Amino acid sequence: MAKNALVSDELASKFATEKETPYTRWVAAEGLDIISAHYVPSLNTVALKPWSRRGGSGVFINHEASRTSNDCYVCEIPAGGQLEPQRQLFEEMIYVLQGRGSSTVSNDAGQRVSFEWRAGSLFAIPLNATCQHFNGSGKQAARFVAVTNGPSVINLYEDIDFIFNTRHDFKNRFSGEPDYFDNKGEQKGLLLETNFVADAVNLPLISAKERGAGGGHIRFNMAKGSMNSHISQFPIGTYKKAHCHGPGAHVIILSGEGYSLMWPEGEAPRRYEWQVGSMIVPPNLWFHQHFNTGTTPARYLAFKHEVVSIRNAQGVPKAWISKRLGGDQIDYADESPQVRELFSDALARHGLAPRMNDAYEAELADLPPSVA
Repeated sequence: MAKNALVSDELASKFATEKETPYTRWVAAEGLDIISAHYVPSLNTVALKPWSRRGGSGVFINHEASRTSNDCYVCEIPAGGQLEPQRQLFEEMIYVLQGRGSSTVSNDAGQRVSFEWRAGSLFAIPLNATCQHFNGSGKQAARFVAVTNGPSVINLYEDIDFIFNTRHDFKNRFSGEPDYFDNKGEQKGLLLETNFVADAVNLPLISAKERGAGGGHIRFNMAKGSMNSHISQFPIGTYKKAHCHGPGAHVIILSGEGYSLMWPEGEAPRRYEWQVGSMIVPPNLWFHQHFNTGTTPARYLAFKHEVVSIRNAQGVPKAWISKRLGGDQIDYADESPQVRELFSDALARHGLAPRMNDAYEAELADLPPSVA
């Protein structure tokens, strides 16, 4: 049976003054809620509240385990409207869920760059640059989801005026380059250094056989920030290897349909169905595994802070390394037989069958020896 770690009221009262943080108090002062969820069925329909300071509406979606490292919020710009300009001493990455529009980014030197975006676009805001978002439609609202490392900054300084109103240009991050938000970048292995992706849903990926099932992968460094993100895709009738990592990864489904299993080590997996617009937030060191049960390839975007990536001495995330070698990824050969049974049953409901035999065979070629 899953354990929730709840304790007596007597013990809880001893920590009552430590439950709230400068960050959670700031969100409350903004008039918004924090949904403490590690699964959201649809970011496209999640309920929002008026966000008067920004001129739109919004909600924060954060599992408790991730609030000290990074946060997530959904924001909507009304038809024919715009958000208020904002600058901030923390980083932000944005994925556009619905609509189209444009943004203007400027610095204190007076340099200004504007760019357009639409549903499927992915971009980052340079540190402490002033940014304003505009809805390009007079009839439909525009909605985006964003992840920032605001919690650690707000908790560190506990000075909202300093965080949002400090004049300083980080010239190594943004100096008003006219092509700053062009759809371009430099590929370094799996890592793409860029500031803007016009269409994340159809972006070409690189083979990543280490994650299993013939999938594709690409990682991003955006606006020269310390936060990171990646896109993964896996074919019809396949699933990824289970793995775990640190807290704060926000996994957004870009295409396809299926389900994910998540579980803390030693407990039974819990199942979460997903479709385009769903979000999964794996709690700290919970194993999780994604399964494609639809009729098209499945693709997701994971926003996260670098603290998520527990790495070995070579800089490789342990989530990519077999548990047989001391990593945090479960090989197909070591997974529970129930995993394959559940997957086969789910595919059968769609008139499909698993296409995993090649992946199972390919793994055996260089499978490390099992450990006792």
